[in-house]
Amino acid sequence: MNQHAARLDPVSIPFIDLAAQRRRLGRSIDEAIARVLAHCQFILGPEVRALETKLAEFCGARHVVTCASGTDALILVLMAQGIGPGDAVICPSFTFTATAEVIALVGATPVFADVEEKSFNLDPASLQRACAAAREAGLRPKAVIPVDLFGQPADYDRIMPIADAESLFVLDDAAQAFGATYKNRRLGVLAPATATSFFPAKPLGCYGDGGAVITDDEELAQVIRSLRVHGEGRGKYDCVRIGLNGRMDTIQAAVLLEKLKLFPEELLARERIARRYSARLADVATVPRLAPGSTSVWAQYTIRVAPGRRDGLADALKACGIPTAVHYPIPLHRQEPYQRFPVAAGGAPVSERLADEVISLPMHAYLDAATQDRIIDAVWGALAI
Repeated sequence: MNQHAARLDPVSIPFIDLAAQRRRLGRSIDEAIARVLAHCQFILGPEVRALETKLAEFCGARHVVTCASGTDALILVLMAQGIGPGDAVICPSFTFTATAEVIALVGATPVFADVEEKSFNLDPASLQRACAAAREAGLRPKAVIPVDLFGQPADYDRIMPIADAESLFVLDDAAQAFGATYKNRRLGVLAPATATSFFPAKPLGCYGDGGAVITDDEELAQVIRSLRVHGEGRGKYDCVRIGLNGRMDTIQAAVLLEKLKLFPEELLARERIARRYSARLADVATVPRLAPGSTSVWAQYTIRVAPGRRDGLADALKACGIPTAVHYPIPLHRQEPYQRFPVAAGGAPVSERLADEVISLPMHAYLDAATQDRIIDAVWGALAI
């Protein structure tokens, strides 16, 4: 009986199909890694320098400094800016913990702002209120970290004037959105510094951890290059500042160089899939909407469902062999380590609603039409009742 039931279980599909991309890249990845194994320059080898050049060309920036992770990319910028105790850094509450974590790690204070209903990105009005909350707490507002959530850029035309008026340094957290555009400009050139991640599940991901800082500021790039290697100066044993070990390893750079060749094509595929999802699901769920002038890399395809419907939808899809994910079920200002930090006046009610309503469906560049139809039909079956 159990064996018979097992044969009837639906075949599970992957949430992100890294294996499909691996099959396509095949020998090119193997050969790239073999070249690193041959020259044995495993840290900051020639592939790292080549990758930094290619990434800068891709997004139109003057400098790319690779590092060990997206989290390191964020913290390196804050360190380079000298942000620390007594300083406030504003960030959205509806995001991954790394965005706020790095603020606390440099000794500064995260101050949480709310996000907008349609884009899930930083609400500029809440940003202003967060600056006021910081001052009321006796802090100096020094920086803001907008997050380009799920692949779509934040609204920089509205954020930058507020940052200028408040004398805030803008650090773009593009960990989920490298490759997206805002008003015909790629992320990486919209803010004084942009941090991104190459975690394997990202649209451009390596085979381990990796990250990068993107900037047009030559002095900032030089400081970050020093900081990522223990604050070195003219040589290994010339320490000119307190840094960390944040270097990218050469094998990850070799993998990314091969993946970058396919990246533009994969972004087009993700866009086609997202459009098809939205066209078919708009009648049963709130589908994501792109702001005019923005593109998304669709790191996640995230819908909203009525309160109380999400768990049932997740269970129904799981029974059909379809995985889902919830990003993020607890806003940061409600998380235990962050509850003591200031929040913008009025709180973060949108973040709290989203935390109860969002659910992400499988999304990757190799999601074929038949599999997508299976997912769409299952969502309809669960919600259209």
